[in-house]
Amino acid sequence: MRTALAPESVENWRRRFPGLVPASLVPAERLEGNEFDLEGNRIVVVDIGHTDTDNTTCLHVPLIGLVIAGDAIYNGTHPYLAESDGQGLLDWLDAIDKIEALKPQAVVVGHGPLDPDNSPRHIRETRSYIQDFVRVDAEAKTARELYDRMLALYPDRINPGSLWGSANAAKAPGRAKAPR
Repeated sequence: MRTALAPESVENWRRRFPGLVPASLVPAERLEGNEFDLEGNRIVVVDIGHTDTDNTTCLHVPLIGLVIAGDAIYNGTHPYLAESDGQGLLDWLDAIDKIEALKPQAVVVGHGPLDPDNSPRHIRETRSYIQDFVRVDAEAKTARELYDRMLALYPDRINPGSLWGSANAAKAPGRAKAPR
């Protein structure tokens, strides 16, 4: 959180989203332990590792079978894969397995349509998308080919700009690929 709130990082977001980032940002206090209580409900913080960025967590509310997955799970949106090299994509798949092991009845995702549902099927769909991306990346010669082929597989997902950025990052010189 402190890294994300560093002045250069905040300025980057302010340039990208003019007028939407508050003038004053305060980091949350560090949580002692891995759970807290909210209105009588035990909330468990689960470290899931790398997803669309490093050091990701999700929140689990066991009593009601809820997982607040944040950016680990996407709903009908092209995932942001630009920060995930080959090992990062495999780590993300491991993170998805950790979420699925919680057996949620509902999943709150980090990215999706304006009127989202909270279906656990988004876990499976996010996994399939990443697996397809790994496969197509290994076959595609260029970022454009990777982009076009993924767009053909997932034509109805929103935010194709994320896919374009992910394809370009995947095809950057020196980028590590996922082992086959």
